[in-house]
Amino acid sequence: MNFLITAIWLMLPAYLPNNFAVILGGGRPIDGGRTFADGHRILGDGKTIRGTIGGILAGISVGLIQNALAPALGLPTFGEGPEVILVLGGLSLGAMLGDIVASFFKRRIGLARGASLFLVDQLDFVFGSWVLTVILAPAWFMERFTPLIIFTALVITPVLHRVTNIIGYRIKAKKEPW
Repeated sequence: MNFLITAIWLMLPAYLPNNFAVILGGGRPIDGGRTFADGHRILGDGKTIRGTIGGILAGISVGLIQNALAPALGLPTFGEGPEVILVLGGLSLGAMLGDIVASFFKRRIGLARGASLFLVDQLDFVFGSWVLTVILAPAWFMERFTPLIIFTALVITPVLHRVTNIIGYRIKAKKEPW
């Protein structure tokens, strides 16, 4: 059971940015309304500057709170000194970048904003967060993301994703519950 708590704990700074992006979003889209060579929007109206920045800052903020609480709770920290910002930046920014990359490819295959793409929508931000964190803080990542933690995160993330989408739909932050 400890591995489940640890997996959620370590992934929280990656889990929260997209949720906060929806809540804090709106305003100017990242792509500025431009279309790609295929005639489809580059990203779409759902990827906004305000939402992206708000999501990243929310993930980092939650991670800083977690880092302060971790020793008392017996849970892993996100490092010390500058490493904390690299780790939390990797997890939070990486999550947002993973979602943005998936959005780009969803537009290429003609999917509309909010349309679901099975497993891509549930795991894009996970892989984005892991890739960027490995680049920015490889030793920290390799020490904490054991094969069991990685497997656990890959299994629980689609379930948590579904639950948060249903909640988002019920509080009218999302148009569809998927």
